[in-house]
Amino acid sequence: MRIKTFIILSAILSVCSGVLSANGQTPPRLYNEPVSKSNPLRTEQARELEGYIATLRKDTSRLRLLLKPDYSSPKAFDRSTESYRKTFAASIGYPPPGQPAATEKPRFELLATDDIATYHRVHIPVLPGVNAEGIYAVPLKGKGKLPLIISMHGGGGSPEVALFNGGGNYHNMVRGALTEGYAVFAPQHLFQADGYPGDVRNRIDARLRLLGTSITAVETWKITKSLDTLTKRPEIDGKRVGMVGLSYGGFYALMAPAFDKRIKVTASSCYYGVQEWRYLKSELGLPSDFIHMDRISLFQDSDIAALICPRALHLQAGKDDDDDHRDGGILLAPKSKSYYTNLGIEDKFEFTVFDGGHEWRDDIAWAFIRKHL
Repeated sequence: MRIKTFIILSAILSVCSGVLSANGQTPPRLYNEPVSKSNPLRTEQARELEGYIATLRKDTSRLRLLLKPDYSSPKAFDRSTESYRKTFAASIGYPPPGQPAATEKPRFELLATDDIATYHRVHIPVLPGVNAEGIYAVPLKGKGKLPLIISMHGGGGSPEVALFNGGGNYHNMVRGALTEGYAVFAPQHLFQADGYPGDVRNRIDARLRLLGTSITAVETWKITKSLDTLTKRPEIDGKRVGMVGLSYGGFYALMAPAFDKRIKVTASSCYYGVQEWRYLKSELGLPSDFIHMDRISLFQDSDIAALICPRALHLQAGKDDDDDHRDGGILLAPKSKSYYTNLGIEDKFEFTVFDGGHEWRDDIAWAFIRKHL
């Protein structure tokens, strides 16, 4: 009996000792519940943020505070958009940091002369180790100082695609400038590169964004720095500069004049309103290199037009193009036009839907440029 009692007491002491802390104190009682209890809260957070995003999509107050057009005169209007321009520049990291070495100089390599022009391949230093490159052509029949056209190819294209063998869907976007009597610079931008992944453009853009700039900023800067060199050439009238572009090139035909006021007239084909239309169909449907801070809330194409106004702006879209490249422009054009109408210069704005597809329409574009350059 005594042995049994001893065993029982020993067991009790053993159990008690298991609930004592190292210092001999009983540990505190702690509240506990299943982890799944927070599942409804996470769902509620998602709902709240969905609602917040919907609110932001409708909110135009920040844009109204930032962009306050002064319609008293074209000069006053231009001054009134400076804060908006600076905010836009910051959103894409423009201008990109750095300067080329002083020892780096522009190079013009003669390619050929045909019946209408002389052609050079151009390399212009713009950033440390980075050049703007393209084809520069001067018409043989040009007289005196010539206007200059920047002719920007689209995605997957090149100056050669737009210039040679009839130009494909670019038609006469490059050679048309020459027959009009304009010198033309057709820059090369990055879309594919031998020895690099197929998405090299997006990869480069992502890496640039981590360092404070973007592919949009760099390629826009290439156009600006090219103008620094080309407008100093003896054959060029630096006060008469225009720009044209198709598709991705149409994007840059909005970006470059938004920052560079030397561009007096611009013609953007088959781009205006594309990203806004994609966003309406799918919020996450924009290509990554078109995404930057406040892209939809502050910097829609309809308002980027305010950074070009009071300079002349021609926009065109093909009736038979896909809806992305047409319907967004139809939706946005009235607002862009209002900047010009309120200044009494509505003849400097034109939005046209032409019979055709994803292509540059020569006749209407060159007529507009001829009028305003």
